[in-house]
Amino acid sequence: MSWTEERIAALYSTLASSHGPQHWWPANSRFEVIVGAYLTQNTSWRNVELALASMRAAQVLTVDSVREISLRRLEILIRSSGYFREKARRLKAFVEFLDRCYGGSLTRMFRQPTARLRRELLSLDGVGPETADAILLYAGQHPVFVVDSYTRRLAARHGILPADAGYEEVRTRFERALRRVRPVGPAGADALATSPGFAAHRPSRMSRARRSPLAQVFNEMHGLVVAVGKQYCLKSRARCERCPLAPLLPDGERKDALRAPKV
Repeated sequence: MSWTEERIAALYSTLASSHGPQHWWPANSRFEVIVGAYLTQNTSWRNVELALASMRAAQVLTVDSVREISLRRLEILIRSSGYFREKARRLKAFVEFLDRCYGGSLTRMFRQPTARLRRELLSLDGVGPETADAILLYAGQHPVFVVDSYTRRLAARHGILPADAGYEEVRTRFERALRRVRPVGPAGADALATSPGFAAHRPSRMSRARRSPLAQVFNEMHGLVVAVGKQYCLKSRARCERCPLAPLLPDGERKDALRAPKV
């Protein structure tokens, strides 16, 4: 294992010990995960939760309902998520893709090989690598690591990868490193019942879904990185002096963190 891979593995084990399972993804169905992956683009999760709550209240959080609902009505329901016209159109386009290629069956879609399905998702309007990988991992339980701004920030500050590293380079490096570690715990109904740390969400049907040990590791690592990014590794200022990952910082960065004022 290379130095960078050892560092990533150490990040995982340290965060797993300090924060425990993060209960990602907070959803009750695969389609809800997919809708959330679309809606979370360029907005906060709080805004997504409001949009999902509106869809849930209107009983349109299913493939059949999104197929049948008018575009204008869907726009109104997801307005809180921002860019609601584009997102409503893209959700409709996803259902059209599902109908055309898989007879409207998510089960049939997720049975496809990961690489093939990833290519298909990336061909859809509004689906970039992060959205595609979130759908694959959290809705389909495919072993794909999701890279977001928190991952990039953490990797750069810990000297693992440069801040301008491409998505695929970051994803490949994290996947290679995490293949060698053991998951926080087994997936399933009993695995995510409690957390010693700061879980972002209560356990949900999808966070308890059965998945392979590798998919479990990717799932938990992404949730843990998000947690540390929101609590310590902020964009405006790194709160390294309070972060459980401070001992893993490169020497220069560690000294700076220890000198940082505690506010």
